[in-house]
Amino acid sequence: MTLGFSVNELLPKARGGGKLRMGLVKLTQEEWRRPDPDLRARAAGFGDWPEGVQLTAEAEAPGEELAAMIGVEGALPEAALAGHEDLCLLTRSQGDDQYRLIGAAIAWPSDWHPKDKIGLPLRALHAPIAGYEEQLATGVDRFMETLKPGAIYGRCNWFIAGTGNPRWLAQGDPRDQFAHITPDNVGDALFVRSERQTLCRLPQTGAIVFSIGIYVEPLRALGADNIAMLAEAACSLVEGEGDRRGALAYAGALAHYAAQRAIEGRDV
Repeated sequence: MTLGFSVNELLPKARGGGKLRMGLVKLTQEEWRRPDPDLRARAAGFGDWPEGVQLTAEAEAPGEELAAMIGVEGALPEAALAGHEDLCLLTRSQGDDQYRLIGAAIAWPSDWHPKDKIGLPLRALHAPIAGYEEQLATGVDRFMETLKPGAIYGRCNWFIAGTGNPRWLAQGDPRDQFAHITPDNVGDALFVRSERQTLCRLPQTGAIVFSIGIYVEPLRALGADNIAMLAEAACSLVEGEGDRRGALAYAGALAHYAAQRAIEGRDV
């Protein structure tokens, strides 16, 4: 199963609402990275947000190994400039019981600041996500520990934002971001973003590479089935997660729009 490289292709493989799950699929080397990156956009993304690059001393050797694997000179920042995907490096040092974020090259974050996350272990990295500790943490830790070099796994998720900018840094009360949403403007005013995430282990240093490919579309650009999935999922997020995402502020308008698109589809 491949994941694709667009919101419409990714959403059918993403978890809707309900219980958290990793939802991993195995990818080939050819499916690892987007084949046609806009490198000018990548350079601009890092140029106007330099804080997106955060490195510890531990990131130097695996960063160089990753860059060489991709075919560029340098380390983690150069590797991230050479493709569509943002890149993170994680390692588990002797004596640690969890993998830690040792390097991040992020041009287009989904509501997080690498400077606040660098050096943290996995469970602390995911602490804002409601249900992570109870439903997902043990499985993620086990997967990271057993991941072998040469294997590539991918997954995808979804967010709804009030901006189509690939860099999304929400501010203030999540509900306020969607206070302007109505059933009449929802198709153009809501934007759906999906992270195409992959995980693989570097063979020499043993560090894990976590890549994040960002894809964003206005709600109206999606197929009716995907819109219906989002409308249902927005009402069934894990307790606390809907509040964090401001879902109550847009769920009603989204459900109305989904029903309208379904009727239009039947009339075609």
